[in-house]
Amino acid sequence: MTADLLRILGLWRARRGWLAAGLGVTILSALIGAALLALAGQAVADALGGAAVAAAVSFFLLKPLIGLRPAARWAERMVSHAATFRALADTRVWFFRRLAERLPAGIGLRRSGDLLGRLVADVEALDGLYLKVMVPVAAALALVLVVVALLAGHPLLAAAVALPLALALALPFLLAPGAARAAAEAAAAQGRLRAAAVDPLIGIEDTLAANAEGRAGAALAEETRKLGRAQRRLAGRAALAGAAGTVLGQAALLAALAWGLGGGAPGMTVLALFLVLATAETVGVLPRAGTALAAAAAGARRLLEAADAPPPLTEPAQPADLPTGHAIRIEGLCFAWEPDRPPVFDGLDLDLPEGTRLALLGPSGIGKSSLAALLLKLAAPQAGRITLGGTDLASLAAEDVRRRIACLSQDARLFDDSIAANLRIAAPLAPEAALWRALDRAGIGTLVRALPEGLETRCGEGGARFSGGQARRLALARVLLSAAPVLILDEPTAGLDAETERAFLETLEEVTAGRTVILIAHRLTGVERTTRIIRLAGGRALPAAG
Repeated sequence: MTADLLRILGLWRARRGWLAAGLGVTILSALIGAALLALAGQAVADALGGAAVAAAVSFFLLKPLIGLRPAARWAERMVSHAATFRALADTRVWFFRRLAERLPAGIGLRRSGDLLGRLVADVEALDGLYLKVMVPVAAALALVLVVVALLAGHPLLAAAVALPLALALALPFLLAPGAARAAAEAAAAQGRLRAAAVDPLIGIEDTLAANAEGRAGAALAEETRKLGRAQRRLAGRAALAGAAGTVLGQAALLAALAWGLGGGAPGMTVLALFLVLATAETVGVLPRAGTALAAAAAGARRLLEAADAPPPLTEPAQPADLPTGHAIRIEGLCFAWEPDRPPVFDGLDLDLPEGTRLALLGPSGIGKSSLAALLLKLAAPQAGRITLGGTDLASLAAEDVRRRIACLSQDARLFDDSIAANLRIAAPLAPEAALWRALDRAGIGTLVRALPEGLETRCGEGGARFSGGQARRLALARVLLSAAPVLILDEPTAGLDAETERAFLETLEEVTAGRTVILIAHRLTGVERTTRIIRLAGGRALPAAG
């Protein structure tokens, strides 16, 4: 638990200024509150003792503190929450990047709802590490030290008051290990619940077509019950911790009263009572910080578990310079997606000189898309090598490889954003004129111009605003914005009707002239102008009749 939380704190190093400021303002706010009640207690004690002048001075000093206290509380909330929001934003970006490195070929065996839960709920649980643990513990520690300092002239009173307060200060760390299991169960249950809700909705057409909505609803209800049980166990621990904190606060008050009834100075007794009241708000929430600490640790463990999964390939420590040429050569390539699965390629050899227009044919599962993944450095071969311009792909940075090799996949996705934003994924700085050129070359510029919002038209989730052929042309325009000299067209007409498929392929032939093209397909329609046709079989490349 400790190691995971320390790693999270390490991720927040860039925000240490904000985090330190939040702690500082919180401590200052707590001290102002303590000073306010201490002066009030001193004024009452002086008045009871007949020291009218001293009481008047104390009341006079109270006036500025009365105005400062709410201002300090406002600053405390604003600064500490601003620090938290920035730290959590950094954590989400870090986690996203780690996932992108580890899931280049897609989510695979992971459930999308569970990954969403880790990115959202588990990151949000980390706010408790700062707001519910670090901030109140720092403020409470400062208050306990102030109480001890002000009562130091009476050691017995100081010890009697400070001991229960110090125990309350230690409670979060004493209770967190016991709450860790309940917190881990709650975090896991929340992930399963998100998966049970999101996954059937992602495939809602299949869910409805199979009349499976009832089963999906029952599974969701079951996961909801499991989450409720885990949360009740965690809430029960929080309630017990809160009761323990209340008991300790009351014990500090009773200790001060007992000291006064036992013959202690009335003025010091009143001051001690007011000081204990000053700490009550901050110290009272500390025991619940134990469950917050456990929840943060559970969230951290789930994040790091996914983020630390081994990446499918390792980037070179010292990447080679990108070669000037872009001829591709594959030598003795052996590859399997998993060690316990049969190999996709077993000694594959293939030469693609610059300007080649290759048609790569074969049935589903034969390895066509796997070859595209290898060329894009989304996966790494177990043996053999691939060279680009004579340089081993393994020695090149993936980012550089993808500057030379672009891909239009069979499930190229349009995101729920504007047409312009979807196109600029390939070229973030592309001017509007370049976007229009790409749209015109892809054969869809006229349609986009006719839309009321033009380039600012939203595509809808998964490109739902457009037909299959229109969405494919928009995806093609995005690829054309790239200056990559090598284009992989992975089943680019999948799901299109025959007429749309033929028109789209004719467009492809026109706009890809001059580039190396690898067309991956089940079959050819007759409009493709290829220089070579290769059929994949048994993990090897076999010539096919033209």
